[in-house]
Amino acid sequence: MEKFSRRSLLGRSSLPLVMAGANQTPSEQRKLKVVVVGAHVDDAQSGCGGTIARCADLGYEVTALSLTRGDSESIAATLHMAPADLAAKRYADAQRSCALLHCQMVALHYINRGTEVTMARYKEFADALMDHKPGIVFTHWPIDTHPDHRAASLLTYDAWLRAGKKFPLYFFEVESGQQTQDFWPTHYVDITAVADRKKSACYANTLTVDGWWPIHEQMQRSRGNEKGCKFAEAFNRHPQSPNEPALP
Repeated sequence: MEKFSRRSLLGRSSLPLVMAGANQTPSEQRKLKVVVVGAHVDDAQSGCGGTIARCADLGYEVTALSLTRGDSESIAATLHMAPADLAAKRYADAQRSCALLHCQMVALHYINRGTEVTMARYKEFADALMDHKPGIVFTHWPIDTHPDHRAASLLTYDAWLRAGKKFPLYFFEVESGQQTQDFWPTHYVDITAVADRKKSACYANTLTVDGWWPIHEQMQRSRGNEKGCKFAEAFNRHPQSPNEPALP
């Protein structure tokens, strides 16, 4: 069996990738549905907003699926807002954010820092995810300091298993080194052409963006250096994922 080092994996991951098989017609390619599962209404945009934009520009249907609607008691207390008012504001911001990326925002009913990983939740979430008929799914890296991020990752992983591992599963990073821990990329997406759009989309999340955008901007510069471009987003692909569709 051939052995791979981390360096060899990173080298392989920088090869150009095509989103769909070469034997597919443009109409078949446009049918691909991409789902990005985040714990919170700003996670999809911050973790892989550039990739969302690139997928949308290729004509794919992209959905940002958030476990929660933005109700954070700690943020609400800091801003002197009622949690319900905060959730309404953050969800409205997230919808504008996703509109700039040309994707749809869908939020479930789970509670910030009250997310659960139970047998009932596994089935409930799997049904919700599969309702979107995903052709490729992104979610949080499971080793993360935020409990909601870990829950989102595990719920998505279980749904992928229940679906028979029929679609590629990719993990993304957020605030790497502070929240995401021990993340190592297998694949990169060059987001240089859509970096300004991602920034605008992230800044549409007006109540939270100042806390995390500088970290993410540095992340995409660093990942760009690794990829050999100006800005990139990094992903870890589950090795049992089907080969297609691949990243753009």
